[in-house]
Amino acid sequence: MTSPSSAIPEERRVPAIVKLIAFSLIGILFFFVPVTLNGVSTIPLDHLVSWLRQQSGIGLYALALIIAGGLYPFIQGSWRRNMTSRIFSLLKLAGVVVGLMAYFEVGPDFLFSKDMLPFLFNKLVIPVGLIVPIGAVFLAFLISYGLLELVGVLVQPIMRPLWKTPGRSAIDAVASFVGSYSIGLLITNRVYKAGGYSAKEAAIIATGFSTVSATFMVIVAKTLGLMEIWNLYFWSTLLVSFSVTAIHVRLWPLAGMDNHSSQPEPQVASGQRLQQAMSEGLQVAEKAPPLWQSVALNLKEGVVMAIAILPSILSIGLLGLLVAKYTPVFDWLGYLFYPFAWLAQLPDPLAIGKASATGLAEMFLPALLMAQADVVSRFVIGVVSVSSILFFSATIPCVLSTEIPLSVRQMVVIWFQRTALSILLASPLAYYAASQLASSAG
Repeated sequence: MTSPSSAIPEERRVPAIVKLIAFSLIGILFFFVPVTLNGVSTIPLDHLVSWLRQQSGIGLYALALIIAGGLYPFIQGSWRRNMTSRIFSLLKLAGVVVGLMAYFEVGPDFLFSKDMLPFLFNKLVIPVGLIVPIGAVFLAFLISYGLLELVGVLVQPIMRPLWKTPGRSAIDAVASFVGSYSIGLLITNRVYKAGGYSAKEAAIIATGFSTVSATFMVIVAKTLGLMEIWNLYFWSTLLVSFSVTAIHVRLWPLAGMDNHSSQPEPQVASGQRLQQAMSEGLQVAEKAPPLWQSVALNLKEGVVMAIAILPSILSIGLLGLLVAKYTPVFDWLGYLFYPFAWLAQLPDPLAIGKASATGLAEMFLPALLMAQADVVSRFVIGVVSVSSILFFSATIPCVLSTEIPLSVRQMVVIWFQRTALSILLASPLAYYAASQLASSAG
């Protein structure tokens, strides 16, 4: 076992310590420490995005991202990969059409009611188009200078008992939660192909840890009016998401999957975990590129992610809103979750069941449908929409594009398990959140 002092030459050790501590603190400050400006208390990232939204030309910027995202699969050639890629590439082209209609206000009148295209474009697409690239820039401070690796080593002892995954999967989990599901899935697929994960472990990580990012959670919280209790919402969502994972890994279909890996993980020696965690974190900090390179790389990845999700959000999101408003499909699906919402003593169990069901199409639809509900319902839906993890507009096709052996049927079953369990586990936290809001208002 190497110590931090022996792993890094002494003359480079102090700069590595400074980078690890200083840059990590900047990332934590920007994402998790509320700041009051002009009477509004929220995290600095949200303040910056709110200011940018007031500037002229933002709608045109969002439209440019949508058009780029619609064309990208055809320019890159990824639309040819398989049938799923072809379907979602066509949906992205449909998203371009919807984006043009929204920006130029051209189309049938029923699409321009305030809860349809105007809401999708102004309240979702524009904030996402801003917050994903900008959030990616500041994620460089959280994920590029050793904090991820340090945390990963520290939590190794709880990974196998709770989630049946090796300690190295902690990095995947944290990368997804503070970065994005695409980053987490990329890591998971690479490790799985190299033999570091069994099929079961890779499937658990893909369906249990690959949440939307903290930056996207800000959009959910803003839509649901939860930014006043952002930290409570964020940590509640993390707690519920990983608690649900600890349960559903013990259920079919994950419980019966092959659990053999060719490169099992070595164990950290007893009594040396903190030393090893610091060593891992400092080595990453010492080898990290200059800050401007990390920021540039993260900005590029953020823009690519934004153009990948914006057209899908528009096309699948609009389709989901139309189905929710004009058909009984989600009412029928909502009855599947009604018993869980009723058992949790939630104010409007059928509305919560219906909204939760829409999350299979697009994770943001539940928030759109419950934006005007009572605070308990809004909090539950805010947690459920993230904790459910799997949805057809992004994560399901992303998993299908990897070599992780999961079928659509298996993922739909897992989505149902996660959604039902999330409703039950989020409910007591929602009542606590409501009491906190009431006491702060009083």
